[in-house]
Amino acid sequence: MESAAAWRAPRSENLTRSDFWFTDGNIVLIVGHAGFKVHRGQLERHSDVFRDLFSLPQPMDQEMVEGCQCVELYDSPSDMLYLLRALYDGLYFKKSSAHDFPAIAAVLRLSTKYLIEHLRQRCLLRLETDWPTSLLGWDYRERQATDSTGRYNPRDSFPHPILVIQLAQEMRLETLLPSAFYDLSRYGPRKIVYGTVAPSPPLPTPPTSASSSGVADAAIIIRMSQEDLVTTLLGRELGQRYIAAFLDKELSERPISEGCCHKVADGGRVCRESFYFIMLNVLRSVGGIACGRDADPLFTLTQAVDMLSRTDFSDGVRQCGLKICAACKVDFADAVAKAREEVWELIPMWFGLKDAPNGI
Repeated sequence: MESAAAWRAPRSENLTRSDFWFTDGNIVLIVGHAGFKVHRGQLERHSDVFRDLFSLPQPMDQEMVEGCQCVELYDSPSDMLYLLRALYDGLYFKKSSAHDFPAIAAVLRLSTKYLIEHLRQRCLLRLETDWPTSLLGWDYRERQATDSTGRYNPRDSFPHPILVIQLAQEMRLETLLPSAFYDLSRYGPRKIVYGTVAPSPPLPTPPTSASSSGVADAAIIIRMSQEDLVTTLLGRELGQRYIAAFLDKELSERPISEGCCHKVADGGRVCRESFYFIMLNVLRSVGGIACGRDADPLFTLTQAVDMLSRTDFSDGVRQCGLKICAACKVDFADAVAKAREEVWELIPMWFGLKDAPNGI
């Protein structure tokens, strides 16, 4: 295994002392510019890697810091701060929150590196809940991001998908990628290309000469690789094509149900007109006019079937619902349910994460 650390003789006056600088600590971790005076036994209790690391022989002439041995770790100072918080204070998630992601990502990296399995499993469970592998899990996730007034704001509950895609690729967590790519594809192309602002580190680097002279550090923008960008845009296009095909097949000239109660009276005209009305409203939603979610096949299909029970349409005089019969409602709801299942199965193929079967 590649060495994870090295004993060193630091210049303690150059260290940024973190919150984890205990007066009774007995070892100092040097991580970049930061120092952590912590308890050797606490780290060894949770990690065999730390136990083996601290048992390595140290130089005879090593300078001590406040009477403690020092070891340099080749990690991010902020990642180490999050790991120590998790080890000392615990790692708890009351509900999904985008603000938790920097801690989850950091603890996942270092708990994997230092073989702290209980923290690694807790991070994976949170990620797998927020970026599910089942349609049932995805629908639950979307409800979590919708408040009691119907306002949908996923970025309050979940981090930007670019951050998740990069973490999943780094840690080889392929199961997170379909949900993350699908989430990202729902942005407009310009926003996808722009990227996202990197989260602020909890332990910033010491001020540079530029920032100390009054010039503020610019925000760091995280962008996708060219390959991932093309993958996202292609997947977005395939999703839109699926909805176009669904409209053509299931709404444009949809036959009435065998049990349609309007079949005898007027040849099913009322139900046919209702299907046409649903198609027009779906097209408006796909165009982004209705609610702004213009590239979300799963939501578009849900919205289509929800129209069957809505009573807020207008006939020019009063609000009313569609006059579609019960049999035609059931047939259409079944078609939508099957389409949503099909979309979920196709998402990995749309984003190049799984080969399509022959003939598709």
